[in-house]
Amino acid sequence: MTNREGLPPLKEPDAAPKPPAGTKPAATGLGGIALVVVLTGYALSIVDASIVNVALTPISDDLHGGPAALELVVSGYGLTYALGLVLGGRLGDAFGRRRLYAYGLAAFTLTSALCGLAPTIEFLVVARLLQGAAAAMLVPQVLATIQAATEGQARARAIGMYGVTAALGMVVGQILGGLLVSLDVAGMGWRSVFAINVPIGVAALLAVRRVPATRAGTKPGFDPVGTVLFGVTMLCVLTLVVAGPDLGWPLWLWSLLAVAAAGALALARTERGLEARGGSPLLSPSVLSHQGMRRGLAAVVPFSAGFGAFLFVYALIAQGHFGFDGLASGGVLAPFAVAFFVVAMFTPKIAAALGARIVTLGALVQGLGLLLLALVIRLGWPHPSLVLVLVGIALFGAGAALVGPTLFRLILAEVPPAQAGMGSGVLVTSQQMATALGATVGGTLYISLADWLSTASAAVLVLGLLTCLSVTVLVISLKLPDPR
Repeated sequence: MTNREGLPPLKEPDAAPKPPAGTKPAATGLGGIALVVVLTGYALSIVDASIVNVALTPISDDLHGGPAALELVVSGYGLTYALGLVLGGRLGDAFGRRRLYAYGLAAFTLTSALCGLAPTIEFLVVARLLQGAAAAMLVPQVLATIQAATEGQARARAIGMYGVTAALGMVVGQILGGLLVSLDVAGMGWRSVFAINVPIGVAALLAVRRVPATRAGTKPGFDPVGTVLFGVTMLCVLTLVVAGPDLGWPLWLWSLLAVAAAGALALARTERGLEARGGSPLLSPSVLSHQGMRRGLAAVVPFSAGFGAFLFVYALIAQGHFGFDGLASGGVLAPFAVAFFVVAMFTPKIAAALGARIVTLGALVQGLGLLLLALVIRLGWPHPSLVLVLVGIALFGAGAALVGPTLFRLILAEVPPAQAGMGSGVLVTSQQMATALGATVGGTLYISLADWLSTASAAVLVLGLLTCLSVTVLVISLKLPDPR
């Protein structure tokens, strides 16, 4: 035996060399089961934003809730959801995205059970607020995990599936809610729309260890001032959007926009100063200044606003004019769901061939679908051709599948893996805010126009506005960098 005392130890022959400081870590991979697990939690959060809409009447009958309380059952979820997304993403960067996803999914499952067991309307409102906060904890981890654990075509496919989940979740929520309420499963009535989350959430939790554990290499610090300023700004905007239609848009409510503007300016100055001092801002100005993110977010806003307005105004027409119930009106959206799903499967290949022009193509297809719907309604009212209506809806879905997932990839492409949670939170917050704003403005405009014009004229004018939003996306797309 050779004595090596005092000499340096031998290297292990197959030891992997450590990457030099600053090297981007290799993607850890996101297997099929892991992707299903993270998308399951995301799907639950999306479905629950709309599934309760068709259960409001039985909730009111059972718990004796008034209009204001029922409004909070719907909007309270969206309020805490939108408020917490950026903070949820930042916490995932700091403490680990799989951990935050698991905590958020567990909390979402528990609060869903509490919603289903609610003995009073007040209890249900509080449970919905907590459910929205739980969703805000888990949702940013989905895109952040995809961003940190995948690359290339694998990332494109995963983000495509994320986009499919987002779009179909809104449609499925309305269909599933109507089905569960009409079937009255086990005599549960409206409570089944919340109870269904429990077994699905538990199953996803049991498989959560299949999800790769990712986090920022250096734990980011906490930004209390930025968090408060962001919260105040968001709360003012959300209050205006949520409460405006019910309160009749009083002047004092509009004053919240001035508060929001002041909060946004203070937030920008605070975050720039903190980053310049080497701190860890809630919203990193350097990351937000990337061309892909800046222009991508500029396109996401009109795209999401048009999407939210389309679904909401469609529901008003289908249930108000044609007398469809929630299940039937959701069923008519099947062409949208099918077209979106099929086209999204080929979006990565189309993007590889067309680059950023895929967004231009998608906006054009969406615009054609909207113009077809406007023409069919104008010429065929009060009995427009169902076939042509379904074709228009399918074109809208196909265009959305080309635009949405591609914009998600563009926005996140230049976000460092260490800040994937923050980037994801900003993206989802922008998407949710624009969707809610589109639904509110589109619905209010349609109802106001229908009061002094015919239903057909009101619908055509709103569809014309949505076409303008598609044109806006098309114009922005001409300046977008190619997706990576």
